[in-house]
Amino acid sequence: MGSMIDFDRADGKGKARGYLATSTRAGAPGVVVIQEWWGLQDQIKGVCDRLAAAGYHALAPDLYNGVAVPYHDPDAANAQMTSLNFIDATDNAVRGAVQYFKKQGLKAGLTGFCMGGAVTIIGSVRIPELDAGVCFYGIPPVQAADPAQVRIPLQGHFASRDDWCTPQAVEAFEAAVKAAGKRVEFHMYEADHGFINEQRDAVHDAPSARLAWERMMDFWKKHLG
Repeated sequence: MGSMIDFDRADGKGKARGYLATSTRAGAPGVVVIQEWWGLQDQIKGVCDRLAAAGYHALAPDLYNGVAVPYHDPDAANAQMTSLNFIDATDNAVRGAVQYFKKQGLKAGLTGFCMGGAVTIIGSVRIPELDAGVCFYGIPPVQAADPAQVRIPLQGHFASRDDWCTPQAVEAFEAAVKAAGKRVEFHMYEADHGFINEQRDAVHDAPSARLAWERMMDFWKKHLG
C-alpha cells in the first residue's frame, strides 16, 4: 500500500499532491499514473500498488485536488474534466511527478486511463524527461498534441465498442504517428471504454484487461528496465 505525498510542480510554483506506491526492487524505475475522469479513485491507487508489486515505483498525481466523483455520476465527472486545464496539468503536475523520479536518477514512464490516456499522449509530446508512455483509451485533440511531435516510444490500448475514443479516432491518430516515423504500438480489444477498471462491472472485461496489463508490463520492461 502507498500513501499520499507532496511533490514539486515543474514550474516551481508550490506543490502538487499524489499517491505514491514504492517498490522494493533496487533501482526500480518510476511510472506516473493518470486518473480517469472520475478522479483519484481507489482503483487508480490500486493500479499504483500493482505496479509497485511488479517492480516499479508509481505516482498518481491528484489532478482534481481531492475530488473523487462517484461512478454513478458521469455528469459530475464530465464537469470536473472539462474544468481541468489539460496543458497546465500536464506541464506542471504531471511533469513534476515525472521529475520526482528523474531527480532520483530513475527512468520514468507515463500511463493513464480515459482522460488520463489523453494526458499521456499530451505528455508524450510536451514532457522532455519521459522515457516511454502507455495510453489507455484516450486521445486528445490535435491542437493539444500533434501526433508528429510524439517524443517517446508509445503503446496504446483501445476498445472496439468505445463511443468516446472511437476506433476511427484511434486509427487516424495511429496513422499520423506512424507517418511521422514515430515508434507506436497500438492494440484494439473487443471491449467497452473503461475495460481495465475492475470496480465498474458494466464495462470491466477481465480477459482484455489481463492481456493489456501483460503487454504493458512487457513494454515497461523493454523501455524502462
